[in-house]
Order: sequence, then C-alpha cells, then structure tokens
Amino acid sequence: MTKTQGRHGEVLLELHTEFPERFEDRRRIFALNGQGARQELTIESFWPHKGSVVLKFAGVDSISEAEKLVGCELQVLLAERTGLEPGVSYISDLIGCVVWARESRIGTVIDVRFGAGEAPLLVVEGEKEFEIPYAEAYLRNVDLAGKEIHMLLPEGMLEINAPLTEEEKRQQRS
Repeated sequence: MTKTQGRHGEVLLELHTEFPERFEDRRRIFALNGQGARQELTIESFWPHKGSVVLKFAGVDSISEAEKLVGCELQVLLAERTGLEPGVSYISDLIGCVVWARESRIGTVIDVRFGAGEAPLLVVEGEKEFEIPYAEAYLRNVDLAGKEIHMLLPEGMLEINAPLTEEEKRQQRS
C-alpha cells in the first residue's frame, strides 16, 4: 500500500494484478509490514483510482490508522489464491528461485520490482545483484515446484543490469 487516500481510513494500493475485480469476491486479506508482522483485514469496499485501487478496511476509520498500513504488502492465504493461466506466476512463487542463463547459475531471486518497463524485474542475488526482466521473450523454462528459472538472455544483458561494485564506484570517482 503506497499512501493514505481520503479522510476515513482509505489506502491506495499499487496493483500487481491484472484482475483487480477479484477484490469483489475476496474480503479477508492480510497486511505484512516491514518487520514481518501480519495483520488480518477485512475489505469493506474498493474502487479504481488513476490506475490503482483504493481500499477501505473494516475498523480502519482514520488517516492515522491508515498510515500504519502504508508500506505493507497485501497477501492472501495460499489455499485462497486464484489459479493463474499458464505463464503467469505469483511473486511469492518466484522468490527463492535459482536463475540460470545459458547453463550458468546467475543467483537467487530475492525480490521483484515493478514500474521500470513492461516486464517486472527479478532482483537476483549472485556474485553481484542483477535486475533481469521477467519477460516471456527471455524465458526458456520456469519450474516453480523445483524453484528454478531458466532464461535465454541476450549477450551482455547481465553486464548492463548489474549495479556497480564498490571497486567500480571508486574507479569512477578517480
């Protein structure tokens, strides 16, 4: 949840789904904060707002109560997740997957970032931290049960997307 919205405890949600209408059938949801604490919430109402969704939760009736939810990640129980079409994955299923490119182990997915383009970016921790587009064009095989993602990446992509090491930063400064 990105910020409060309104005066009655509403919050603005950054969407990572193509199916926001699922809120209609789902009333129970969980908010996970940065310290790992999970809070059960009941969706009272929701509505679209400028490409996002505003949520109103039962019992959250003021800006100060809503501020406690800002930065939380919304989650549903595994047993309550909606089935997805082939080629679509839940973020939680991608975290912990080992990424392979051209038979070389790149590293492990530690996060997924949005907003940098059409495809979300897998944040992969290996010898460096890499940001790799999770785009169908680069996917060879995704084995979520085996926690492996095999990709066919263009030559040089990992060098472009790798952040500078401390040594490289020192060299640039001199």
